[in-house]
Amino acid sequence: MKYGESTFDILYLLFAITSGIIILVRRKDSVGKLMGLSALILGCGDAFHLVPRVLNYFVDKDFTAWLGFGKLVTSITMTIFYVLAFFLHTKLFNWENKNEKNAVMISIFTLTACRIGICMLPGNGWLTNDGSMFWGILRNVPFIAIGVLIVILYFQKRKENKNFRRMWLYVTLSFLFYIPVATVVSLLPMLGMLMLPKTVCYILILVIFLKESKN
Repeated sequence: MKYGESTFDILYLLFAITSGIIILVRRKDSVGKLMGLSALILGCGDAFHLVPRVLNYFVDKDFTAWLGFGKLVTSITMTIFYVLAFFLHTKLFNWENKNEKNAVMISIFTLTACRIGICMLPGNGWLTNDGSMFWGILRNVPFIAIGVLIVILYFQKRKENKNFRRMWLYVTLSFLFYIPVATVVSLLPMLGMLMLPKTVCYILILVIFLKESKN
């Protein structure tokens, strides 16, 4: 178990960070920069949580605080990843209604501020691993709202770019796998295994970015 999960985590981090570098080298325009930066933020952010998780399997030391801090960092970087996904959408597709674009942008910024603000509150108990289900639900309400907006946006344009036609699906699945872990994993620890298919969804999103970077 620990060897399989650790190998998967390490390979994922290497893939995410390497993908970001490749995309930035391949494509120098705003679309390429957004995709490359998104991949790097995803990989580097997840490293704060996954590296201590791997070390916890093999090193006889208490990593509770590091794991908690890593979860905090990942919570913020995942949010930023979807903010960049919104801006990527604005570059990939034409927005005929500027008022609609501004309304969605304001909504995403507001939800992002709420999400990060809630994550920073001491009630989450990041460093001591004593956060409650209430805090798990509270901090993820704005995050899920951001995800819903991203899914709707990419679903509406799914026929306009062959590389991004399944973007909405992968984002949807990633949230469906993530929500049980973020809310009730303290009651059912086995739900933590859902993070593996969630990560696979992120890998598939990065594959989309890699394909698009060739254009």
